Amino acid sequence: MKSREVFEFWLKSDYFDEDTKEELKRISNDPVEIEERFYKDLEFGTGGLRGIIGAGTNRMNIYTVRKASQGLANYLLKNVKDAAARGVVIAYDSRRMSPEFAREAARVFAASNIVSYLFDELRPTPELSFAVRHLGAAAGVVITASHNPKQYNGYKVYGEDGGQLPPEGSEAVLKEINAIADITTIVPADEREALGKGLIRMIGKEVDDAYIESLKTLLVNPEEIKKAADSMKIVYTPLHGSGNKPVRRILAEAGFKNVLVVKEQELPDPEFSTVKYPNPEEKDAFKLAIELARKEDVDMIIGTDPDSDRVGVVVRNSAGEYAVLTGNQTGCLLMEYILSQKKAKGCLPENGFVVKTVVTSELARQIADCYGVELIEVLTGFKFIGEKIKELDEPGIKKFLFGFEESYGYLAGTFARDKDAVVASMLICEMAAYYRNRGMSLYEGLQEIFRKYGYYIEGITSFTLEGKEGIEKIGTAMDTLRGMKSYDLEGCEIKAVRDYLTGRRTDLTDGSSMELDLPESNVLYYELKDRAWFCIRPSGTEPKIKIYYGVAEKSMEEAQQKLERIKGSVTGMIEKLLGIGG
Repeated sequence: MKSREVFEFWLKSDYFDEDTKEELKRISNDPVEIEERFYKDLEFGTGGLRGIIGAGTNRMNIYTVRKASQGLANYLLKNVKDAAARGVVIAYDSRRMSPEFAREAARVFAASNIVSYLFDELRPTPELSFAVRHLGAAAGVVITASHNPKQYNGYKVYGEDGGQLPPEGSEAVLKEINAIADITTIVPADEREALGKGLIRMIGKEVDDAYIESLKTLLVNPEEIKKAADSMKIVYTPLHGSGNKPVRRILAEAGFKNVLVVKEQELPDPEFSTVKYPNPEEKDAFKLAIELARKEDVDMIIGTDPDSDRVGVVVRNSAGEYAVLTGNQTGCLLMEYILSQKKAKGCLPENGFVVKTVVTSELARQIADCYGVELIEVLTGFKFIGEKIKELDEPGIKKFLFGFEESYGYLAGTFARDKDAVVASMLICEMAAYYRNRGMSLYEGLQEIFRKYGYYIEGITSFTLEGKEGIEKIGTAMDTLRGMKSYDLEGCEIKAVRDYLTGRRTDLTDGSSMELDLPESNVLYYELKDRAWFCIRPSGTEPKIKIYYGVAEKSMEEAQQKLERIKGSVTGMIEKLLGIGG
């Protein structure tokens, strides 16, 4: 059916509630808005669903949640042993409609006689990942849009291993979703009846306790915390999200005595009223935290995003200013700390491995080489790090030590299979205590790493093109790039191109080609001379095209100058392809 026909069906069918119909009536004379809301179904990709909350097939609402849940239910019953009895764990964050979407999913699973373990209030995404494994469930669902603006929400699906569904699993679920020809055939169970039958089971404290106890076993140097605990202060902000209770609890139980919480951002708030975006990558999100840090003379701030899978770190630099560390910098600090301390204690395993994504700093490779630890590179997305744990650590082939991605996601241990801001917060604070005991700040620790390995810095540029037309422009730009035989990029001498869609690496110096050993993905990676690179990919969760950059030089000044030259050339090329250049 065409967009207008689907719109009319939603408007007239008794299946849809009156609030939905009232919202649709308000746009009945706006053909552009109708097209945007109904020209397609909200895409179920490797990250599940994510979209703007509202009425329509291309929006997040109880009906798109129902359809995704029914598709997942059908997939589980066909493909996962004892799925109905093992059940699905459901968690949610502080966003608009998150509790409602969570309950709607549980009702749909109950209608298919699949048990749901529903958390009694908001919980972090990594705890959902942990809970799937802890309870032996067949799958997990978390209602969140991570750090997206307040008008978004999402539906992320996890497999029985606690990791996000890999591409083949997502495709199989999508096939089941697409097989549902008539959404009105999905009739959720009555919530009270489902609770009475044990098809919906509330969970909370028991899982919390098991999660926190597991994470405490990942402390590397508890004695460093004891030495610094009395004098060390930490400012923490949960940015109105689900990290408030678990992060404060893990820090307290690890031994930190002076954790100052930003009161204005402590409680859940779906409007995220104190920030433009609840994103710990952005300095603006830390405005109130920095004010508190200045007042209390604190050197370090940590902040977690709404579903507490990402954590940002702010440190006071040599000029006395507060600066947000990049995800690469925090990840490399953690990697250096974990590997160096395990080596010092004599417990660094010979078969240990660390994992990073292709767009994450090459400094990680230098650190891994220094400690004789294998570094494995995967595509962008933490699910691929989780896959490596399942593939190598679970059967005892190798020992997972640490994994991270540039977008502020980190994981130590194998209790969860997704990035975990709760364990990362604990380890970041432990690491800060270690440097403090050496008379250094975390900022000074970073400078020590640069002096040891070289000045590696990275950057990212992104272009957002909303709507159907924007997505088409991004697709055309990627096709054009893929077909280019030469590049007019001042200051960028391209050595080789890796095309992860075709699975080939082409050496431009001699024309030779070799196969890449990563899955198919719409990613183009350009190797430049002198340890520099850039990478272009469309976002998997937002209408964006992203360009990542990395350079390494002998001084920070040289590295910054080189990075700016490359960014300028590449950005100009992309702007022309997107038709937005000056």
